[in-house]
Amino acid sequence: MLIEQLINGLTLGSIYVIVALGYTLVFGVLNVVNMGHGEIFMFGAFMGVVVTNILGWPLYIAFVVAIVVTGILGYFLETFALRPLRGKEGVSHLAPLISTIGVSIFLENVAHHFFGSGNQPFRTSLSELKFVLGSTTVYYVQIIIFVIAILLMFGLTFWLSKTKAGKALRASAENLAVASLLGVNTKRTITQTVIIASAMGGIAGILVGIAFNSVNPQMGLSFGLKGLAIIILGGLGNVRGAMVGGLILGMAETFIVAYGDSGYRDAVAFIAIIVILIVRPQGIFGTATTGRKG
Repeated sequence: MLIEQLINGLTLGSIYVIVALGYTLVFGVLNVVNMGHGEIFMFGAFMGVVVTNILGWPLYIAFVVAIVVTGILGYFLETFALRPLRGKEGVSHLAPLISTIGVSIFLENVAHHFFGSGNQPFRTSLSELKFVLGSTTVYYVQIIIFVIAILLMFGLTFWLSKTKAGKALRASAENLAVASLLGVNTKRTITQTVIIASAMGGIAGILVGIAFNSVNPQMGLSFGLKGLAIIILGGLGNVRGAMVGGLILGMAETFIVAYGDSGYRDAVAFIAIIVILIVRPQGIFGTATTGRKG
């Protein structure tokens, strides 16, 4: 029982990590909390429903379609909701946040119009595939979700630390003005970052659909708020913090459901985060002073 709950916690935590990494990338470069990320994630989940249930195409095509669609949504979000406000004289620091909230509401209403307000089944042939190790039942879906999350974590870490584009992103995150003076095309880097973050949200959406066998237009708000809580817990803009924070929240929720009252699943998990932040306000891996110059 304990091992099964650990596996369930790792599975849920892995999904949270992918959602939180999208928040972290955008915040690290723009110092903006992208409240539209949850709804972009939700659209990725619905692309899985359309591709696998309606069109009857294989699951790997669903991943490709979700990545492309959410990447395009990320491009439009950056172009029309964030870019016009960036560097504009007299614009409040809250304006980009409000702008992304507007995008969030718009996308949720679009989803309601096209997909309805109720749960939509997400059927895959993987859902029932499993094997037994002693008294522990392990589903193939859980392994796939965990492996994809690990690959994305290490792939993103490698990209940020070893590639030219990743180094440009880190330079932009430190100081946009200085990065620009050093020859970094900050406009392209910002757009690229939002697209990558959105595409990761699309992948997470497919994984949620596989894990829970259904999706709905309201799921973006729930997962979006948890992604936001995770990056605050781990440290704003910190990739490693997003990974650890996501796993902590996934484990906490799983064990609360298994050994406590499922009705308090969200409340207890967020209370745990509040307690940690009281002890360490900057988050687990954050620094005592945050913010970006330039």
